[in-house]
Amino acid sequence: MSDKPIGSYGFLSDCNSAALVGRDGSIDWLCMPRFDRPSVFGRLLDRDAGYCQLAPTSTSSVNRRYVPGSLVLETTFETPTGVVMITDALAFKKGQRGHDLGLDAPHKLLRWATCTEGKVEMCFEIAPRPEYGLGRPFLKLTDGGLVTVGGPNRLTIGSPVQLALTDSAAAAVFEMEEGGEIGFSMRWGLLDQPVAPPTPPEEVGALIDDVVAGWRSWEEEHDIYEGPNHDLIKFSSRVLKGLTYRPTGAIVAAPTTSLPEVVGGQRNWDYRYSWIRDASLTLEALWVGTCSDEVHNFVDWMMGAAGGHVHTDKPLQIMYGIGGERDLFERELSHLRGWRDSAPVRIGNGAAEQTQLDIYGEFLNAFCLYAEKLGDIDEVLGHFIIDMADAAARHWMDTDAGMWEMRAEPRHHVSSKIMCWVALDRALKLAPAIDSGDRVEVWERERDSIREAILTQGFSDKKQAFAQSFGSDELDASALLIPLVGFLDAHDPRMLSTIDAIAEELTRNGMVIRYRGDDGLEGEEGTFMICSFWMVSCLALAGRVDGAEELFESVVASANDLGLLAEEFDPRSGELLGNYPQAFSHVGLIMAAYHLDQARTAP
Repeated sequence: MSDKPIGSYGFLSDCNSAALVGRDGSIDWLCMPRFDRPSVFGRLLDRDAGYCQLAPTSTSSVNRRYVPGSLVLETTFETPTGVVMITDALAFKKGQRGHDLGLDAPHKLLRWATCTEGKVEMCFEIAPRPEYGLGRPFLKLTDGGLVTVGGPNRLTIGSPVQLALTDSAAAAVFEMEEGGEIGFSMRWGLLDQPVAPPTPPEEVGALIDDVVAGWRSWEEEHDIYEGPNHDLIKFSSRVLKGLTYRPTGAIVAAPTTSLPEVVGGQRNWDYRYSWIRDASLTLEALWVGTCSDEVHNFVDWMMGAAGGHVHTDKPLQIMYGIGGERDLFERELSHLRGWRDSAPVRIGNGAAEQTQLDIYGEFLNAFCLYAEKLGDIDEVLGHFIIDMADAAARHWMDTDAGMWEMRAEPRHHVSSKIMCWVALDRALKLAPAIDSGDRVEVWERERDSIREAILTQGFSDKKQAFAQSFGSDELDASALLIPLVGFLDAHDPRMLSTIDAIAEELTRNGMVIRYRGDDGLEGEEGTFMICSFWMVSCLALAGRVDGAEELFESVVASANDLGLLAEEFDPRSGELLGNYPQAFSHVGLIMAAYHLDQARTAP
């Protein structure tokens, strides 16, 4: 069983895949060559699913940080006899800078140890377990390291120390003295490719410096935000960049699968895909934080994945694979025990088959923000926008699963209607730039009909708040989106009473949960990060700045020591829960920080 706290991990990215590094120097999660491919190291989900550890044999204290301006992780171990710093990174193509980060990635893990004081006994261990722990490849020693034999892929490990082989694992104990440096590496490759020689140990440090330079060049090109929360926004923007799959422009919801929403529960899902909702909101956040060019890549990916799809009777799929795949068949990996025995472990995601009407609005809202940056809208893209708006106009009266992917009976979710209104509202703004023909009249009529339906059927007189669904008195934190998308002003009495109702009924220790009531699944969940940040935004927009600041500080304080956020937070245990790091949560932080900064400086 894996039982390390989710928040104990650091996050590495090469904008193709991700690694999670524990405070103990163990890499317990790494999928290559893409976020959604089977894990090479999977101890995060089962102790027998592989890892790579570089650390002192005894430790007194641990401190860590990201090298400023990068996602290169420095972990400093103090021991009874000395101090050693380990620097970890996933490599970019050598010399790669700015917007190109992640193209032609070498799929290489870099680990560099520096002894800064005294003497330290060190241990390096590596146990590759490809295919989510099913594989136990043979390890073959070579000059400068070893290679794996067996399975569909080959790993080349570079080691400057002699490794002892036991049971499909390798290990070495060695001593470092003050001023000493040592480098390890691992490269992923296909079985039918020539065996790559190990990276020379003395080159690892220089390669890590190159990774730092690459991250900093991207940040220098995109760092334009100047508000009081500049540093928080800059870091979260970097995390969001790290969650992009640069070869296609897709953005993953998170780089992990099956980290549970409650310990021991069954709400364990695979988030290594690109949700239209999450990716669109990520683009909106990057627009605030970095004025990013990532929109070009995302629009290209979106059109490739969904083009020719939305104008059919089947609505737009809510998520796709990061290569544009539509078949995300969900299945369970019964051989894995799960994090803290939270089974099942799932890969794939059955929610891809759900109908969620909110996605039209989220995409068109993000697209509208970036319309000026995209320049002229060509005929193909114009038709795509028209198809999405037409789909929203045609389907807004349908029931759906809602944005929270409930597995109960479909309903008329208020949030879905609101986002269909957003889709048509933004399409009308874009209409002069596209060949919309006679559709403008239809879009205006349907937009106004949606608004009337929401105001008359979506408001609960009993709760004096916008409800979860038409005709219901149940509340849902998604109602906090209403002023954020411009449907109603935050000062509107109906919105103010909705904020108060959600604060009273859907909070734990001040932080917001999504909803209560039956959703077709067993068990509970923790407070939802993005919902808490939405509350901050609403309070700020409503002029309740003191309350917004207090809640913002509380939610930000729930991040780990590196500033990383998971999907949820358990205020009782103080632990992060759910897949990690979560794009949605960092999106919420950026937007809340932006709204709070705007409120602070308002006349």
